[in-house]
Amino acid sequence: MGQLKLDDVRKSFGSIEVIRGVSLDVPHGEFVVFVGPSGCGKSTLLRMIAGLEEITSGNVEIQGRVVNDLAPVKRGIAMVFQSYALYPHMSVFENIAFPLRVEKLPQAEVEAKVREAAGILKLEDRLAHKPGQLSGGQRQRVAIGRAIVRKPSVFLFDEPLSNLDAALRAEMRVELAKLHNELDATMIYVTHDQVEAMTMADRIVVLDDGNIAQVGTPLELYHRPENIFVAGFIGNPKMNFLNVACLGSDKKGTKVRFADGAELLVPVTPRKGLTGKKLTLGLRPEHTHLGGGEAKISITPSVIERLGIHTVVYAEMEKGNEQISCLLPGSAPVEVGKSASIGIDAENCHLFDEQGDALERTNELSAIDESLLTHK
Repeated sequence: MGQLKLDDVRKSFGSIEVIRGVSLDVPHGEFVVFVGPSGCGKSTLLRMIAGLEEITSGNVEIQGRVVNDLAPVKRGIAMVFQSYALYPHMSVFENIAFPLRVEKLPQAEVEAKVREAAGILKLEDRLAHKPGQLSGGQRQRVAIGRAIVRKPSVFLFDEPLSNLDAALRAEMRVELAKLHNELDATMIYVTHDQVEAMTMADRIVVLDDGNIAQVGTPLELYHRPENIFVAGFIGNPKMNFLNVACLGSDKKGTKVRFADGAELLVPVTPRKGLTGKKLTLGLRPEHTHLGGGEAKISITPSVIERLGIHTVVYAEMEKGNEQISCLLPGSAPVEVGKSASIGIDAENCHLFDEQGDALERTNELSAIDESLLTHK
């Protein structure tokens, strides 16, 4: 069983602490993605799990056993790196077989395990080829095959798709998701790409400067971010953050005023002491629309991206000089420099206090099926 537990794990380089007390439980069979901006500590944390980076304090447990002092080969893990790390002079067969050769397994067992992995990864007709004769996607499959044959408790992936072009990345995302389901394996995957995180993960761990900002399912993070950092990181185009003034709260929600005077009652749990304070309203671009709404603001587009099915509008609010992006239908009648009215509905809005923490949303906010938030 590939159970993983991190207990107050920390990592310092001299006086600089880069992992600041991370605790996490990963049950067997879960696909967990570490995501965050460059320098947040996600790859360092993965390397600590693998045993490639020494732990300053805390414990890493795999299958209930503390592995802090064990060599990587003794931890029951297999790692796939950003670079394929294949031996160019060896065939695909021998590249996949390499860890089995190191263990000095019998030839018949090596043959059986390599061909089983090749079958899973659809590499049967490439076993005699050298890496130089393969596409980028095929090379990455060979690297994954080398991990599969070890039958690890936990698979670790360090940005394995970043060297592929956009089309191959999309294809390999699907393949990795299928592989996870087929192997029923525990997988920890590091990426800076939130699209990869949203499409593959059972749960996402959002890291910010060595801390966990939030852990949850993809839709949980999308619909219920706990702070501005998570709200701005999850979603593409990213969430808009608009300055608003709090006019007061009651059991129906919190009323706010935009810079242009428009008012909106946002259904969030009331909190004392907010009246008169400056808050931040979060609004995803896909939750804007042309015309009327519960609130209406005037914008002037500066850049328009026509993507076919969608049109992305980057604009400036005509009062308040704030920037806003809108995701509209592909045929939306908008023009650069020409004023347009954008409608906003309260049920799609988020509110954040002066510290950047989200005000809790009420059940009235959205008719989202709760099961979708708690399961992939």
